[in-house]
Order: sequence, then C-alpha cells, then structure tokens
Amino acid sequence: MTFESLGLSPELLRAVAEQGYTEPTPIQAQAIPVILAGQDVQAAAQTGTGKTAGFTLPILHRLQPLANTSVSPAKHPIRCLVLTPTRELAAQVETSVKTYGKYLPLRSTVIYGGVNIAPQIKALQGGVEIVVATPGRLLDHVQQRTINLSQVEILVLDEADRMLDMGFIPDIRRIVALLPAQRQNLLFSATFSDDIKKLSGGILRVPVTIEVARRNATADLVRQVVYPVHKDRKRELLTQLIRTLPITQAIVFTRTKHGANRLCGQLERDGINAVAIHSDKTQSHRTKSLSDFKEGQVNILVATDIAARGLDVDQMPYVVNFELPHVPEDYIHRIGRTGRAGTPGNALSLVAPDESRELADIEKLIKSKIEAVRVDGFDSPRAEAAARPPRSAPADRATPRSPRTAHPQPEPDETPVRRTPVDAPRVSASGAHFSRPPVASLGKKTREVPALLGGLVKKAP
Repeated sequence: MTFESLGLSPELLRAVAEQGYTEPTPIQAQAIPVILAGQDVQAAAQTGTGKTAGFTLPILHRLQPLANTSVSPAKHPIRCLVLTPTRELAAQVETSVKTYGKYLPLRSTVIYGGVNIAPQIKALQGGVEIVVATPGRLLDHVQQRTINLSQVEILVLDEADRMLDMGFIPDIRRIVALLPAQRQNLLFSATFSDDIKKLSGGILRVPVTIEVARRNATADLVRQVVYPVHKDRKRELLTQLIRTLPITQAIVFTRTKHGANRLCGQLERDGINAVAIHSDKTQSHRTKSLSDFKEGQVNILVATDIAARGLDVDQMPYVVNFELPHVPEDYIHRIGRTGRAGTPGNALSLVAPDESRELADIEKLIKSKIEAVRVDGFDSPRAEAAARPPRSAPADRATPRSPRTAHPQPEPDETPVRRTPVDAPRVSASGAHFSRPPVASLGKKTREVPALLGGLVKKAP
C-alpha cells in the first residue's frame, strides 16, 4: 500500500514525500480512510508507529476545501481542536501539522501553560483553523474569552490514557461541553485501558475501533534488558554502562523531579554531558534542553514520566529506566521513545531488590519475561563499606560509648534532618570531646560552681 492509494490530496502527498515516507504504517493505513470518511475513531497502537500522522494527514485533507488566503480573522475560525497531556506533545503535534500542511493555506497554533499567554492570544486573534492545546491553558483562554470554539468540526484526544492518569478528565468534559454537538471525534493512545473505553463512550459516537497490535504491547524492535543492581550502586552502574557499551545518546527516566536533578548533577560530576527535563523547569529551559539533545550537544537527557509522551527523537538508540515506574503502562511509553520508525532500539532497566513488584507488574502487562543481565559486583552493597573497621572511642573517655541506634535512611526526595542523641559526645571549638552530665548530678554541680569561681574571680572594686 502507498500513500497515493489512501486518497490524500497532491499537496499532502508532496509534503509526505519530502519527509522520505513512501508507505503508510499499519495505524496510518487503517485510520486514514476511516477519518477521511468522517467517522469517529478510537485507535490504539504502539508508541512510535506514526499515530500523529495517522490523524494529522486526514484532518488536513478534510479541512483543505475550507482553506483560504484571506487576511480576515473571521475567514479562519477554529475547525479542529487537538488536546494533549503535555507541552512537549502539543508542540510535536503542531509541528506535524505545519510539516504536512506546508502547501495548504491552513493556519495552526499551539497553546500551553508555562509561557506568556499574550503571544497565544495574538495568534488566536489573527485566526487559525487548527489549535493544539493542553487542557489547562485552553481553559485559561476560555475564561478570558480569547478563544471561540463554536465552529469546531473535529476533536482529537491524543494520548488520552495519559490525560486520564494526570487528572485532566474533568477539564476535558468542560471543554467538550463547549463544542458543537455535531462533530467528528478521534481518540488516539499508545495503550487502551478499560477506563479509556468508558471515557470514549461519553464522547465518541459509534466509533470505529482500531488496534494494530495486541493491547499494551511493546515494539518488536526494542531489545529489553534488566540489570539487577543494589540501590546505592545504580548511578555507578549507569556511568559504567554509558562508557562501556557505549551509550552515545539516551533518555534516562527517573520517578521524581528531585531525583532527575540529583542524577543529572551526579552524571555531570562523572564527566558525562547531561541535562534534566521535567515540569519544574521553565518552558524555555525545556525547549532548549530538548533542542540541544536532538542536535547532539547533550548526550544524556534525564527526564520524568511527563517527558515520556511527546519526545520524538529520530533514531534514539537507548532508553534507560533508572527507576521503574509505579504504573506499568508508563514503562511502555518510556521505552516507546526508542525503536521508532523501523529503527532498532534498546531499553535498559536498573532494578533494585525493592522494585521486584514493579518489575513483575510490567512483565505481567507485556506478557513477556525481560532478559536479566548481571554485572559483577553491582547487585550487592559496596564491599569496602561492609569491611570498614569500626570507629574507635575518643581517648579521653573513661568508658566506651554505647553504639548509636541506627536511624532509617530518608527517602530519596526527603531532606535529611540531623538529630543529636542526648548522650552523644559534644565537641568543643578546639576539638576536645566532652559529655553532657547526667541530669541527676546537675544540682550538685550547680552548688560547686560558685565555690570554684570564688577562687578565680576577684571582687569588683
């Protein structure tokens, strides 16, 4: 099958050919004809199989008869609304719209939070046919009455399962209530849970269901490997793998923003060029970091799960799970950043003993056992730490000090709080050790102080 056989316009075929594509992917081959026919669609496919083009191309084809070159904003009402869970994905989708629609006089814009709203308002006031947005910022525009959704003909929910996980469903329902009742609805996702089917039941009308692979499957071209490793040796193992495999470029996923910042700093101290990207970073920082990574100026991109959706890097060789996600489906989205567009990829997971449950849940979800590779010395604590001799008691103490009760280690993102036991030795400014006297002896010591001072201090004249 070719793109020409799908019935797309010559302008779209020219843009597709310039991108080097000759044959549609399975999701494109099945979705494009259904969307061109005006039917609602709920589609699930593996990440990296061309879902974005699967709905972008037929939408552009359907809106082409309405395209015009008029300078009047009234001639360019919003005809299509695409909702995405993250800023990065919104930017990626809008880039695809511009790429494939470059020979059509259709206007598009992207709106998301974390940046100045004024340029977005200006773009909307100028008139656009296609808006790609995150739900929160879109509702900001609705509240400020800077957007008109009364002529939307096509609604797209991209990565709908992620929007469900992130709590966007109430916002989506508010947005849907503002749209015309008669419209085409398209729901695309990498995974397709039962909750998503319930959501689609309230939005889609007699949809055509498309699943080009079994539910929750991972890409066949991705080699998955698990490295058993003790928790406190993960960063050391990661550094060794980067240097020995070697890993020239990779996305490394952590669970938390603080963890991403900490790991990025550790890798930099190891001489590895890395940058962190997560929701606490400004949009300008995220945009620049992603651009530097795509251009090869940065080798390692340390990211949280918010970056698992929308990161589209050509021929990404490695994805590393520094920590396994709590939600098994997020594993599929993470490793979907590699093995894209027919290119082989590698997904490495550093798994500590306390992550065995997460690993079991992932293997149950993907219905496959992941290959385990052991690296000598890394699946146990540091040997030198275990063999370290006990610290000797201070020489000026009459009796040996009782060993201090061990406190539980703080979680990775907690700030340790130093606590000093009552019977702990004190250290003076000169470095001498002394102990706090027992509470029962304070009275006697207090009575002796005046007598001592009397022989040392002269009376004032």
